[in-house]
Amino acid sequence: MASNGSSVSNGKAHPKSRPGIATALAFGKAFPDQLVMQEFLVDGYFKNTNCNDPALREKLDRLCKTTTVKNRYVVMSDEILKKYPELTVEGSATVRQRLEIANKAVTDMAVEASEKCIKEWGRPASDITHVVYVSSSEVRMPGGDLFLACGLGLRPDVSRVVVYFMGCSGGVTGLRLAKDLAENNPGSRVLLATTETTLVGFRPPNPERPYDLVGAALFGDGAAAMILGTDPTPQEKPSFELDWAVQQLLPGTDKTIDGRLTEEGIIFKLGRDLPQIIENNIEDFCQKLMNKTGLAKMEYNDLFWAVHPGGPAILNRLEKKLGLLPEKLKCSRQALADFGNVSSNTIVYVLEYMRAESLKKTTAHEDKNNEWGLILAFGPGITFEGILARNVMA
Repeated sequence: MASNGSSVSNGKAHPKSRPGIATALAFGKAFPDQLVMQEFLVDGYFKNTNCNDPALREKLDRLCKTTTVKNRYVVMSDEILKKYPELTVEGSATVRQRLEIANKAVTDMAVEASEKCIKEWGRPASDITHVVYVSSSEVRMPGGDLFLACGLGLRPDVSRVVVYFMGCSGGVTGLRLAKDLAENNPGSRVLLATTETTLVGFRPPNPERPYDLVGAALFGDGAAAMILGTDPTPQEKPSFELDWAVQQLLPGTDKTIDGRLTEEGIIFKLGRDLPQIIENNIEDFCQKLMNKTGLAKMEYNDLFWAVHPGGPAILNRLEKKLGLLPEKLKCSRQALADFGNVSSNTIVYVLEYMRAESLKKTTAHEDKNNEWGLILAFGPGITFEGILARNVMA
């Protein structure tokens, strides 16, 4: 029985699923209307911020070429800049204005992504028993979880959990929580919604804030959604089982990823040593996950890899350290190219790409999909989030 007293599972279990294991049942995503192609970003950014500094322009141009991002979607628009010109003025206190825009934008995107997810799932929204809402882009009470639930017309007794300000690891944090909720409430169906906008950190370039240019070159906006539950019915379409989840803090690294809410919005700083720290610790962390299900002796290339693409340097270091074949991080690199780093959302985009690849192989009777794999993300702390997963489509 679900925690609210109603069982939503019915019929026989799906033949490929193991009983009692949280499983991804559907996906959805949504983006704002503004599409930014990377080749035009530099001109647009410096025009919008009224900046004529050639050195900063050259640096941003160089960064844009190294990120491997091709397209991104953003909430920021000419209409917003016209209504809130203070967003482009150095030193202006604009947190109120930013949140007026961001709070509504993240809700709208989360509702759209969740509606698409529910439609794919094929069951009524009233069957959702729990919501896990993830964002690093809003500040308000009540939070976006309530506005999402109301926007979707969910039951008033739906159980809601909010995960705020976890940054790039937030998506896997949300998956870990959704897994626990699903497995500890038999019959439940958990909606995970992640939603982010860079507008909260938008500001004119400043040579004293070099990371602002990294953010401008790398990050994008959007939302994502998944529905998870145990014991899928034959009518549901399971893709990945979440077998075991681990969160690990690396002591003494709390300043490597530093984000703060200031009068001018959210300011993030990333240490140059971040890729090296991840490289130094990734193998032990992966082994910890693999040991839980007796996969410690399995070759890394016999696994599938769903890795949050924080940036190309992190993917390159991980690939080299673990000796991964290029195709192992194909979906992570594709998500980065198509959407940029969309913080907590991006791991959901990666998993959706992996599902599509897996289904394509199955339909074409190509080489068998890897049955087991790892879902990984890295966030403030530095915190490693990982899930040992099983491909039910294999």
